[in-house]
Amino acid sequence: MTLRINDQAPDFTAQTTQGSLNFHEWIGDGWAILFSHPKDFTPVCTTELGYMAKLKPEFDKRNCKIIGLSVDPVDNHAEWARDIEETQGAAVTYPMIGDTDLNVAKLYDMFPADESGTSEGRTAMTNATVRSVFIIGPDKKIKLILTYPMTTGRNFDEVLRVLDSMQLTAGHKVATPVNWKHGEDVIVVPAVSDEDAEKQHGDVRKIKPYLRYVKQPG
Repeated sequence: MTLRINDQAPDFTAQTTQGSLNFHEWIGDGWAILFSHPKDFTPVCTTELGYMAKLKPEFDKRNCKIIGLSVDPVDNHAEWARDIEETQGAAVTYPMIGDTDLNVAKLYDMFPADESGTSEGRTAMTNATVRSVFIIGPDKKIKLILTYPMTTGRNFDEVLRVLDSMQLTAGHKVATPVNWKHGEDVIVVPAVSDEDAEKQHGDVRKIKPYLRYVKQPG
């Protein structure tokens, strides 16, 4: 199965550091981020999990839950979490999935569906493709997919920025330009006329007929 933007996010039930959960039920009526890791006790992932722990209050403000995944047992996750708090200065308070049967990694197209075996005996290198981030909307559809190599730490500030953009554009007929940050001007989508844009947003800065800027809607 190949996953694309706007596909239904595969549902699953899995063991986590906070007990068994059903993914769609856990998401509820808000947003969610699923971010995955090849293996516990890996250096780059340690920094990433710690940074996400620090960012969690920002995601909470945006009604967005976060959940990690690693191809290792849940008991290992608990021990790894102690290392993360010690080295990164932040406690991991979000759930971590123990994907020992590779089920979730397969559902989310990070392993081929016919990948055999379990987490036993696997290494970070054999799990190298389990490095994806998924943002899932309240409609349970995938809104973003990012996949990084193992040697490059992910930019979770960028994930937060994209979430801001998606939540804004879900409620208004606007798009966000390159490198946009919350509070900056946005672009009127082509389907909206100049007249309607002025009614909705006030002043319209028209660069080209197809490129029109307005203040970010409140």
